Amino acid sequence: MFYMDIIFSLICMLLLIICV
Repeated sequence: MFYMDIIFSLICMLLLIICV
């Protein structure tokens, strides 16, 4: 289930970019 970890990381990065 390492794909979930990668997807979660990408989502976190996108949220950070949107918040900033």
